[in-house]
Amino acid sequence: MSKYVKVAGTSSYFPGRPIRFDEINSYLGELDNISPRLKKWINVTQPLMQELLGVEYCYYAFDNETREYFDDNLTMSVKAAKKALEEASMKAEEIDLLIYGGNFSEQMPPLSTRIQEELGIDICAEFHIHANCTSIYKAIDLANVYLSTGKYKNALVVSSCVSSSFFTPEFYNQQVVTKEDIFLRWYLCDGAGAMVLKAAEEKEKGFYLENTYVESAGGHKQSAMGNRILARWNNPLDTYEKGLHHIKQVYLNQMKGMAHKEENGKTIFYAALKRMIEKQEISLDTLKYFVVNMPSKSVREYIMNECTELGIKTEQVYSAIEEVGYAGPPAAVISIDKILKEREFKNNDMVFSFVMEVSKFMQAGFIIRYCD
Repeated sequence: MSKYVKVAGTSSYFPGRPIRFDEINSYLGELDNISPRLKKWINVTQPLMQELLGVEYCYYAFDNETREYFDDNLTMSVKAAKKALEEASMKAEEIDLLIYGGNFSEQMPPLSTRIQEELGIDICAEFHIHANCTSIYKAIDLANVYLSTGKYKNALVVSSCVSSSFFTPEFYNQQVVTKEDIFLRWYLCDGAGAMVLKAAEEKEKGFYLENTYVESAGGHKQSAMGNRILARWNNPLDTYEKGLHHIKQVYLNQMKGMAHKEENGKTIFYAALKRMIEKQEISLDTLKYFVVNMPSKSVREYIMNECTELGIKTEQVYSAIEEVGYAGPPAAVISIDKILKEREFKNNDMVFSFVMEVSKFMQAGFIIRYCD
């Protein structure tokens, strides 16, 4: 059994050039076949969403002139993985556990094995986790368990998301598009992140993974985001004609009500975070940064007003989302990669990352601590 799990390398990958927020609609492509009323709503809503989300730039894995994709979930994952391995000074064949966490995939074989093939890893254990924005947290949690118990020595955790492929005009059946189908166009963009974790018997200088946590609070809650694709293969034409593939999200006022369904009147985020802290007896005395992994700046600020009751200070909050957009599942690793590389740390400083995923209110978190 290993005592510690070291963060040996982290990376981020962003496709293409940075796109300004006010370019999003024109870059993704205008929806020309929707109703005039819906077009007007888009034009009115975009500047409001910019203020709400607080995002300056985002990234897309396709050329808006040629309409061709130059990256996808596989290529971005491999690029991020290679960068993380290089930082860890490790070769791909040293990895004995590979875990991919993403939103979802209809491909067979799973993306985890495709990444394994591209990296040239002959034999390894692999998992493909489909759990939207909590998938990367679950991948980290699983790697932490396996490494700390000594079953595996070196883990590669990878996440990627090509959200733009859901939001181009070519994807939609514009005849049946609703406001709920369009809402996430402003929230999500493309990117990837990776993390190399190593089992360690002793601590040396560097960052170490601690306290991983996952839960689902959605057993009795309505889904706030998702598609209506059937739980079986369906006629693709039928799926398209009915718009079952469109990704919907409820309006913010409705979301606010759903996220507050806790007995104490607090958000689901706050209640889940409190459970993690209490169950794992976590002290926040050494907290350096608290990474709130939520795409909306206004939501992050609202949540932080609650979290001050737990002893978290507003100046401890960190997010890379304003600079690079929200890439869905890999956003957690992207923020961690940037914070570990760009900020200074002293011995025992803690970085705490936590997320609330709204398709079925899954929550997760992890802690990284610096050792000098």
